Amino acid sequence: MENTTPTLGLSIHLKADFDTALARVTDALKSEGFGVLTEIDVKDTLKKKLDVDFRPYKILGACNPPLAYRALSAAPQIGLLLPCNVTVSQADDATIEVSIIDPLMMANVLSHPELQTVADEARQRLERVIAKLKE
Repeated sequence: MENTTPTLGLSIHLKADFDTALARVTDALKSEGFGVLTEIDVKDTLKKKLDVDFRPYKILGACNPPLAYRALSAAPQIGLLLPCNVTVSQADDATIEVSIIDPLMMANVLSHPELQTVADEARQRLERVIAKLKE
């Protein structure tokens, strides 16, 4: 199940346990030059702050430094939309949903020709991340 239309993001469902899926996502991102700068454990945060139980759900802040540099050099305001968010969440007992923000959607927020070029390259890399996760 994959969504590759220019919407909020690209998604795939993995048949794996949560920790295995998280490791696979991190490795696939790394293979395309993205490092994980931040990791927000939504389940843990909601438990601590609201004392509610929530499914395993993490938000990863992924960054490809050369692409980020090009984007920030072209339009410093793009920093408000960085890093690229990736969510890894328990969809049901058997699958993990992985969603990645679509850089084309992000670039459309600011009208700048050079951002479009960077977003196109970032999108291609993130599509390859999704393809690696299918393997």
